[in-house]
Amino acid sequence: MGCGLEPGGKDSAEKGVCPAASDGSFSGINSGKNGGRFCWAVSETICNNRLQGCFSDKREECRTCDFFHMVTAEQGTKNLRTKFLRFVQSCEGKNPILKDLKLKIFAASERFVVQGQETREAYIIRSGSCIVLVEKNNGLYPVDHRSEGDIVNMSALFTGEPSMASVEAETEIEAWVIEKSEFENIPENDPDLWEFLTEIVADRFDSRRPTSYRTIGRYLATDIIGRGGYSIVYRGKDIPTQRPVAIKMMRHNMFRDSEFLKQLEQEADIVSRLDHPNIIKIFAMIKRYRTGFIIMEYLEGQSMMDKIQRDKRIAPNLAINYLIQCCLAIDHAYTRDIIHRDINPGNLMVLNDETIKLVDFGLACSVFEDDQALDGAYAYLAPELIRGETPDLMSEIYALGITAYEMVTGERPYPEDDPALFNHIRCCQEIPDPAITVPQMPRRLVKFIKKACRIDPGERYSSMKQAIKELTCE
Repeated sequence: MGCGLEPGGKDSAEKGVCPAASDGSFSGINSGKNGGRFCWAVSETICNNRLQGCFSDKREECRTCDFFHMVTAEQGTKNLRTKFLRFVQSCEGKNPILKDLKLKIFAASERFVVQGQETREAYIIRSGSCIVLVEKNNGLYPVDHRSEGDIVNMSALFTGEPSMASVEAETEIEAWVIEKSEFENIPENDPDLWEFLTEIVADRFDSRRPTSYRTIGRYLATDIIGRGGYSIVYRGKDIPTQRPVAIKMMRHNMFRDSEFLKQLEQEADIVSRLDHPNIIKIFAMIKRYRTGFIIMEYLEGQSMMDKIQRDKRIAPNLAINYLIQCCLAIDHAYTRDIIHRDINPGNLMVLNDETIKLVDFGLACSVFEDDQALDGAYAYLAPELIRGETPDLMSEIYALGITAYEMVTGERPYPEDDPALFNHIRCCQEIPDPAITVPQMPRRLVKFIKKACRIDPGERYSSMKQAIKELTCE
């Protein structure tokens, strides 16, 4: 619009960058120098030298804007890979599920999907555009935009939940209708289409905009607080007790993988058998809405990795405190025949009261398993694991030793730019003396790191109790 408020624009230093050019929560496409594609959905924008309010205040005005119509037209032709319309076109005359879809017309401003209501229809936009709105905390939040070729309200049909957002037509919309009965035939009649829909649903649950509340049994999921390749983590609460919980939801496309589901169930089973103040608690696993949810203890704090990155180094005496707690957690699991297999700073949570919690038992296994898979964060794998041996308590101690070195020095001990050289040094040279980097380090901490990281497993601590004794001995 030539307002000069883009990053680096002529007026941005004096008036600030327009929020529409810095809000990257619409899947990242709204940010950057040419941001503002969904400026009508962002509050406090400046248009024609006038400060605008929230979406509710300005939506009528925005519908008459030339830029709005330009973006709407453009969105109808962009990113066709994720456009459901391509399936309608490619399957026309061939797929009985999609062959005779009826057409509906929605007027501009019509709210044709209502948050919280049961639904039996999804829509494929033939022409026009709409905006997806979440009502939460007495506010109305635009969270996404749909246009020609997009599918609307599929998540509700897919999971069987009430609609998780409202959808309002920005322009007049022509849309094909998929009835729930037709939808339920898709997995059998068109596996490729079903896989495509599953990926779309998984992606849409990963919104960085506000999300509506979801009820999973006795638990209520409120906000997304973390995301990974396999799962999305929500903040939530146990409705009867009002106790805060974290809810780990498997991405829907991963949940269809039987091996992954087996691993998920194993993780929940393993942690539910552990009861220790330094190990995260799991309260339940629930299969619902075509995916799985692990209900966990809600932790207030940060990962050890984040703490190292923020503080650069952790004071030796505080590191000793943390390491003793880690030893206690590992020992508790081991005495119950469990090996974590992925000890590293990313899987250690530091709570606000300095309590350590060992988290993420996704790779954990029984001490009786002969599992030689090379799993876990590579930089923390013991030399014997690189050689193909089975993980055991000695490999757990090694990983904790590397973690300890990183905690107190702010860096890992071996150069990692060249993988072959890294492996050679790790398997042939003992760990560098951390006291070279931190000269005033307590002798007991130096001894712990060097002994825990010995190349020969037989030269490490024989038990966690022995390691704890070393760390507590003045």
